Amino acid sequence: MEVLSPAGSKDAFKAALEGGADAVYLGGKTFGARKFAPNFSDAELKCAIKLAHSRNAKVYVTVNTLVKDRELGQAFSYLDLLNSIETDAVIVQDRGLLRMIRDSFKIPVHGSTQMGIHSPDDARWAKENGLERAILSRELSLDEVERVRKASDIGIEVFIHGALCYCFSGQCLFSSILGGRSGNRGMCAQPCRKRYALGREQGYMLSTADLFSVQALPRLMEMGVDAIKIEGRLRSPAYVYLATRTYKSAVERAARGEEELITPREREMLEVAFNRGFSPGYLMTNDVMQRDYAESRGLSLGKATVRGKEVTIRSALLEAGDGITFYRGAEKVGGFEVKDPQKANGTTVVKSPFRLEIGEYSVYKTKDREFPGIERTLSSVEFPTCQAQRRSLPFDLPRVSRGRRREELSFYVSSLKTLDAVLRYADRVYYDGPEFEGALSRCDASKVECVLMMPRVTPEVPEAEASSIMVNSVGQYQNYKDRRLYGSYFMNLFNSLAMPDLYQYTLSVELSREEMRELCSHYRGRLEALVFGRIELMVTRDPSLNEGTLIDERGKRFPVSRDRCGYAHIMNSSDLFLLDFMEEMDSMGIDSYGIDLRGRPTELCSLVAKAFRERDPRAKDRIRRRGSITAGHYLRGVE
Repeated sequence: MEVLSPAGSKDAFKAALEGGADAVYLGGKTFGARKFAPNFSDAELKCAIKLAHSRNAKVYVTVNTLVKDRELGQAFSYLDLLNSIETDAVIVQDRGLLRMIRDSFKIPVHGSTQMGIHSPDDARWAKENGLERAILSRELSLDEVERVRKASDIGIEVFIHGALCYCFSGQCLFSSILGGRSGNRGMCAQPCRKRYALGREQGYMLSTADLFSVQALPRLMEMGVDAIKIEGRLRSPAYVYLATRTYKSAVERAARGEEELITPREREMLEVAFNRGFSPGYLMTNDVMQRDYAESRGLSLGKATVRGKEVTIRSALLEAGDGITFYRGAEKVGGFEVKDPQKANGTTVVKSPFRLEIGEYSVYKTKDREFPGIERTLSSVEFPTCQAQRRSLPFDLPRVSRGRRREELSFYVSSLKTLDAVLRYADRVYYDGPEFEGALSRCDASKVECVLMMPRVTPEVPEAEASSIMVNSVGQYQNYKDRRLYGSYFMNLFNSLAMPDLYQYTLSVELSREEMRELCSHYRGRLEALVFGRIELMVTRDPSLNEGTLIDERGKRFPVSRDRCGYAHIMNSSDLFLLDFMEEMDSMGIDSYGIDLRGRPTELCSLVAKAFRERDPRAKDRIRRRGSITAGHYLRGVE
C-alpha cells in the first residue's frame, strides 16, 4: 500500500521524503487547488521529481482546478512540460482536461476527489475514460469504499489523515458565491470555519474535526486499496514529516498483523503538530464535527491553575522544551516554552516567564521538544537545482456559429402543486419530488417534457424508468447513458472540451458573461443557463445539521433543508436573477433557460414563471419584494 504525502513547499517536500513517503503530491504555480501554498516553479517541479526518483519515490502533480476555455492553451503547454520532466501522474478534476490529456499525452491521470468519484458507476466511468486511479470522496464509509473497489480494477486512493471538507469536494460554491474565491479554482476562503447560528445553536456549525483514521488501515489493506493519502499542502514541514513517518510505520505494522498500529508517543506528536480535534471520519463514523473552535490548538492538556507565575497543569506529559498555550474560553491569552518542569501526582508545575491573571485556564501543548531536531534534519537535506523550459505550443479550439436558438424555459420543481403553478409557461420540467408518475402524466397532457432529477449524491445509483434524466455525476451518466441526459450545473461545465457528451449541459454558475460567450463559441451541443433560483452552496453528509436557517456573522440567512436521501443542502441567501440579461444570452446561442423553484411558495412560482416567459422587466421589483436577488457571477466571474 502506497503512502502518499503532501508538499506545498520545498521544505515540506523534503519532509515527505525523509518521513518515508512512497509518493508525494504537489502543485505548480498554476492550476492547483491550493493556490495559497508556496507551490513549485517549473524548475522546482523538475528538481522535485529528480530528487524523488533518486529515492525510489513518485511525484504526482495537481492540475486539479476547473479550467476556462481561454486557459486551455496555457494548460496544454503546462501538461507538455509535466510530461517531459517525467511526472509520474497528474491529478485532475476538470473532465475537459482529461479529454485533452487522453488525446495528446501518455502521462497517467488520477481523478481528483474534486471529480466526485463516490460510486461503483463513477469508478467504471473513470476506468473506461482513461483514469489510472480514482481518489475517492472523503464521505464514503468503508463498506462503500469496498463496493467501489469490487466494481472496477481502477487504482483506488483513500484519504487517511488531515482536513475534512464539510461539503462534498468539488460541489462547494459557498466561498465562490459569497466572496468570489472559488474552491474549484484553488482559492477557498473556508467559510466552513466561520461562526454561524442555527435555531438556538451558535458556534462553528460547519467546522469538521480532522481525519485521523489509522484504525481503518487493516480493512483498507484487506480490500486492496492501492494508496492512502495524507491531506496538508498548507501545513508545516514538521506535520508532513510526522504524519508520513507515522502512517508509513502503521502500514508496515498492519502488514505484519500487529494490533498496535500507532504508539502513544506517535499519536501525541501528531496531535501537537496540527489538531482541531480528530475523528476517524466517514470511513468509520458519521460523527465528524468539532464545533467548539475551528483553528489548530495542538494537544489538549486539560486545565491549568495559575497563581502568579506558578502554573499547575493537570497532565504529566510535559517535558523541558515543549511549548504550551493558554486559553480562556475562545480567547488565546499567551504561551511559552517549558523549562524545568516539576512533576508530582500526575500534575506538572512550571514557571511562567510572565504574570498571568490568577485563575483557571485551558492549556494546549503546541510545540514538542523534538520539533527543533526534526527541523535541523530537514534543513540538512539539499534540494537540487535544475532548469526547465516550457514550450509554447499551439492549441486551437474549433469555432462554431450557434446563432439564436428557439427560447425554451425549464423549471425545477419539487411538488405537484408547484408543477401546476408553472406548467402553462414551461417547455420542460425537471422533477425533484415524490409522485413522479403523476408529474409525468400532467406534463404529457400539456406536451411538456418531464425530466426526472437524480438525487444529488448517489454512492449507489438508484434504478429509474424515466426516458429523460438530469444527472449530477459521471456515475449517474454511466448508469443511464442509453437515455436522454441533461447535466445539472453540479457537473461543473467550465470549458468546451467537457466530457461525457450529454444531450444538454447546464453551464457552471461560476462563469461570467464573457466566459459563457467564449465557451458557447466553441461548443456544438445544447446548453442551458440557470437564470433564477437559489444556488446550492453546499451538500453535506453531516447528519447533525438541523433544518432551518443558517445565519452568518453579517446576518445573511441561508436556508438549510434535508433531502429524501438524508443529505443536507445549504442554499444561497439570495435568488439568482438574470432576466435582464437573457437577450444577451440569446445572442450567445443559449438553447434553454433554467428556473429553479424547488421548495418555493406557489404564488412566487407563478409570478416568476410568468415574468420569465413574458420577459417582463416590470416584474423585477415585485420579485425583489419577496426576497433579495443577485446577478451572481454573471457580471464578475471568478479568478
